[in-house]
Amino acid sequence: MATDPHDPRPRLLITGACGALTQRVIERLHQDYRIVAVDFRRAPQLGGALAELPTYRVDFNKRRAEDLFREYGFSGVLHLGRMVKSEEARSSRYHANVRGTQRLFKLCSKYGVGQVMILSTYFVYGAHPFNPALLEEDAPLKAAELTHALVDSVELENLSQIYLWKHPELNITILRPCNIIGPGVHNTISRLLSQRVAPCLAGFSPMMQFIHVEDMANAVCLAYRQNIRGIYNVAPEDWVAFQDALVACGCRRLPLPSIPQLLPRALSYLTASRGLPRHLVNYFKYPAIIDGTLFSWTFGWQPRRALDEAFAYYREQKRGPMRAR
Repeated sequence: MATDPHDPRPRLLITGACGALTQRVIERLHQDYRIVAVDFRRAPQLGGALAELPTYRVDFNKRRAEDLFREYGFSGVLHLGRMVKSEEARSSRYHANVRGTQRLFKLCSKYGVGQVMILSTYFVYGAHPFNPALLEEDAPLKAAELTHALVDSVELENLSQIYLWKHPELNITILRPCNIIGPGVHNTISRLLSQRVAPCLAGFSPMMQFIHVEDMANAVCLAYRQNIRGIYNVAPEDWVAFQDALVACGCRRLPLPSIPQLLPRALSYLTASRGLPRHLVNYFKYPAIIDGTLFSWTFGWQPRRALDEAFAYYREQKRGPMRAR
């Protein structure tokens, strides 16, 4: 799609545009930026005022990605898309998440992109019984030691940090949010909170943090507009025990045996998408609470939605008629 050469707005490339978070970010930025929306899964379908935006399905390891950089001359990139474990085999995820991101960084450097934002995850810290009460940004990334399924997430982070310090001209900002929940979000924790009967591990109810997708979209836009390079946790100042969160969302708890150690993983495999994902079992046993103070102080951000407001969405979902199985 051709662009207007007389439009003075900066041009942005935003990845992961099929996701609920990314679409909210696009809604907030499209008035001030010329946006090209891409996704590795399919060409995004944007509605309303966003329908005229150019959209593409893009694999950054292929030539079409460089064609976009050459055609549009992006001033900034928001890399908000990431392939998760449930979508592809490990080799495909690694190819898309790590090699694809490396290729994206090289294109940004080659074509003079002046600002890059990377959406990571708090999962990179790992859930461990000896985690400190609050994990700050300089805490070690131990997720890869606990499960091979999160290796690509940690390597993506390590790659981003290499470029952060090696290429200061890219002005890279890395965000590590806690659990993102709310309307349209289809990640692991959101699917669990949506179930009428949700599994938990008997004898375990770790503290967890949740952020409403609207608040996270505001955080992304605020950080991009202010353009302060660095690594930041993004989380509210309150947290809640996982089993209490299930009750607050109207779920009926289904306790699963937590010993021997391999049993929860085996049960997760048997219950497939309705159970606890095997690679995240430790996060439902041990806390991984992140300290979002640095982000709040640096960017002047505060969540606008209370925790109960986020949980209310899941309670309302369950008040409808039982779905046929």
